[in-house]
Amino acid sequence: MDHNTGDDRFVRLRLEKIGWFNIRADRNVPSKDEIDEVILKKESTGEWYVSLVTTVEDTPEKPSLSEIKPEDCVGADLGITNYIHTSKNLSVATLDLSDEYDRYAREQRKLARKEHGSNNWENQRQQVARAKRKIKRKVEDFQHKLTTWLVKKYDVVAVEDLDVKPMLETSQNAKSKQDAAWSRFIELLEYKGELHGTHVETVEPRGTTKECSVCGVETAKPIWVREHSCPACGHKEDRDLNAAKNILTRGLRQLGLGQSESTPVQTALPTFTPHREAVDAKRVVEAGSPGA
Repeated sequence: MDHNTGDDRFVRLRLEKIGWFNIRADRNVPSKDEIDEVILKKESTGEWYVSLVTTVEDTPEKPSLSEIKPEDCVGADLGITNYIHTSKNLSVATLDLSDEYDRYAREQRKLARKEHGSNNWENQRQQVARAKRKIKRKVEDFQHKLTTWLVKKYDVVAVEDLDVKPMLETSQNAKSKQDAAWSRFIELLEYKGELHGTHVETVEPRGTTKECSVCGVETAKPIWVREHSCPACGHKEDRDLNAAKNILTRGLRQLGLGQSESTPVQTALPTFTPHREAVDAKRVVEAGSPGA
């Protein structure tokens, strides 16, 4: 490994039987003694990528359950109208990928007009792959920044343990759910929880939208009804906020910090937050990576 290239963004790497070549790094490159494994991969776009595998010796310990304060806990409801809605009444909008999908469709139509196997077809196939890669990168960048913010800000993050596959097979909103890539979002959240010392609890999602966050009474409501209104106690608030509070309650219960199953469901947060803060997804993408 040669770091003396005159530019921090570039290093030179030599592999046995391959030789020297230049790589452009997206983060600090460790010394050769710290590298356990080198993985070379050729993408469908024709570009090559190098992954350097290292061992992280020290990871921060998770805070003791007795030291966790209610304000340092949050529940996150994964939704359709918003990407997430937290129990703090913060909603983050879904990514607008309409332009990217329009470009992807145009490139696919161009590919269909090329002679299969020709040089022009291969060049256009790579254009299709690049358009698809841009969509994937935008979603991953968004997820990385959002999950990093959650685990750095809170000591406990509770999230639904969604089974996405049957949802994609039966829902008319399959495309938007696939764009949301909830399975990967949850995986990233759990991984970064270990990395930053945060308790990440996945909970049973069934009934979180029906159950009242104040009294625990379940009320069925169709998907287009966006307000929770409890006929038992009269509690009213945003449907997703109510679900996020229930998710937090279940997460705290699993950690041994919440109410038992036999008691009415309550949260450690105020039952109603009058001010709702909304964050546009574009702000998350353009905010700059806060670190993995």
